[in-house]
Amino acid sequence: MSFFNEIKKQLRSVIEWENPSRDSLFEQWTKDGNEIKNASKLIIGPGQGCIFVYQGKVISTLQSELMVDLKTDNIPFWTTVSKFMQTFESEHKVGLYFFRKTKILNQKWGTKSLIKYEDPKYKFPVGLKAFGNYSFRITDPESFFINVIGAGYKYSVTDFRYMINSRIIQPLTDYLAEKKFSYAEIDSNREEISNSVNAKIKTDFEKLGFEITDFRIEGTSFDENTNKRIDRISNLIAEAQAAEAVGLDYAMVQQLDAMKDAAKNEGGGAGMGMGLGAGISFGKLMGDSMNDSNKTAPEQKISTELILEKLKGFYEKKLISEEDYKLKKKEILDKM
Repeated sequence: MSFFNEIKKQLRSVIEWENPSRDSLFEQWTKDGNEIKNASKLIIGPGQGCIFVYQGKVISTLQSELMVDLKTDNIPFWTTVSKFMQTFESEHKVGLYFFRKTKILNQKWGTKSLIKYEDPKYKFPVGLKAFGNYSFRITDPESFFINVIGAGYKYSVTDFRYMINSRIIQPLTDYLAEKKFSYAEIDSNREEISNSVNAKIKTDFEKLGFEITDFRIEGTSFDENTNKRIDRISNLIAEAQAAEAVGLDYAMVQQLDAMKDAAKNEGGGAGMGMGLGAGISFGKLMGDSMNDSNKTAPEQKISTELILEKLKGFYEKKLISEEDYKLKKKEILDKM
């Protein structure tokens, strides 16, 4: 049985890449000793190409759809092959590698480790992760075979995707450090970042024999420590804006918060004195803001509403007494 199997292989009449899997990118045709012997036809289907390799070197590449009669057609590709072959026997090892020429669409990429840089605006370390999508196609199959595949007999889209992911972090980190985007500006500049990173890696990828198109950043996320810093900054900004709305600066808000904490002290005199001081200081601030002669009538109405809301908030938080609250509220309403 083994003898007849060998004869059958020697008399194989067609060489073609039949029904390649969706994950196949490069694949060697022969599986039995890398020998091509008495084949009579070579078929290259739509979206396919074929490389002839002799003793580890690329001899010829076909990139057109065709069917060649290897016994009769005079083409450089097969003329070269025939020099290294004898009928039914070959003392030289040769190989045919089929490859996919079509564009491979919608491939996912993602950073496996954190992209670390210093936020240029707030001066704290940022840990960023990003993910996205791209498409690619082989543009120079010989370079791809030599520089990427090497001695392997097959190479998949999954293998390619792993290689790309390992090469994206450095140019992305370099670009963020160069442009000095704050953490709050990353998402609004994703298109610019995508285009710039793609331009940075384009030359290196072309040397390997392929091009990446439609490179996109679809989303970003921060590590836990960065999120804590962002939350803290957001809270401080919100408090500062609220203070500004009622005519206070942020230092005054911090002073009142300190008074509030002191007033909670059940030791008695000191805490009560601090609470009373807060009421007096707040009353003075309210009076000053109401006496601003530069405000128009609508502005005064809005400012008064905000002051009343803030006054009520201080009362509810027990920063001022009920008596102080009613007195200051009456003063504010009388001035309207």
